[in-house]
Amino acid sequence: MAVQFPLYFPGKSSDAKDAIKVLAVDLRKTRSTFAIYQVENCNLKLECRNELKTDEFSSFTEMAKAYLSTCDLPFDRVSIAVPGPVILGKVETANLPWPLDLQEITQELKNEKVCLVNDMEATAYSLGDLSNSEVITIHAPEEIMPGNVALLSPGNGLGEAGLFWDGATLRPFATEGGHTEFSPRNPFEVEFYQFLNKIYGIVSWENVLTKSGIYNIYRFLRDVGRHEEKPELSGTITQGDFIKNLAAAGNDEPSRLVRTTLEWFAEFLAREANYLALKLKSTGGLVITGDLAKELRHFIDAEQFYKSFKISDKMDKLLKDIPLYFVFNDDAIAEGAALYGAYYE
Repeated sequence: MAVQFPLYFPGKSSDAKDAIKVLAVDLRKTRSTFAIYQVENCNLKLECRNELKTDEFSSFTEMAKAYLSTCDLPFDRVSIAVPGPVILGKVETANLPWPLDLQEITQELKNEKVCLVNDMEATAYSLGDLSNSEVITIHAPEEIMPGNVALLSPGNGLGEAGLFWDGATLRPFATEGGHTEFSPRNPFEVEFYQFLNKIYGIVSWENVLTKSGIYNIYRFLRDVGRHEEKPELSGTITQGDFIKNLAAAGNDEPSRLVRTTLEWFAEFLAREANYLALKLKSTGGLVITGDLAKELRHFIDAEQFYKSFKISDKMDKLLKDIPLYFVFNDDAIAEGAALYGAYYE
């Protein structure tokens, strides 16, 4: 049975939205993606795509003009997905080298149809163009009930978003839930919290369920938990891409240190999924996406994940019937931005 998320698109019913072209941007700290999509009836057709190094430009409009000089195609709207909160048409975040102002971008690009959208909200909108090949079911109850949906995305940061069920459709909204404080559950996890507290002060879930967070788990187990690091891994696993090196070690007769690191990551991911599902009452489902989940998916046992997810003092009956999915789409942010840009009004 195909997994579907009926999204709210206020502009979809308008004839003027047929075959609209959107310049969609997935804006990130180091590399950003620019793409022009033709959007028709929620179907996307990619026409031109390129990646640029964000920090090589002094402003967004300078980068946008550089992209457009290599892709001379017309477009009707501009939709920019940003890694941070959008407040009154402005964005200021440590995740970008410069601030954004919607009014300034509109003037400089000479386009009246420009919008800014949080990157996790854009990811939620990408569920409107979901293919079965992108979905892996972790748990499916006998009967799937309509309701709110939660979105959890571990990667360089920890993205979280929600989709509100209005009785007929789902309406995406952004959150900054990844910055809420991590809470330990047992004495050994208290030691882990204290270890991180000395480094960060306030310990958020982003210090645990991200690419840097999983390294925090690894070095805590190695340095404090005294899990022995194999000599052949010492000095090499932390060089280059730690996640790829960790995954490779996990596939090749993993040591207790590597195995426990991966187990802790899966356990903490299930726990934060539990917290997010309860806060949003996401009876319609919980979706896990993001680079980190994709790279480590094969180390996440679906049955154990579900068991950990449904643990609660009083809400286990609610949690046990929530559908759980992995959804992996490398272009989710840009595609979601394109759909939002085409149909947000």
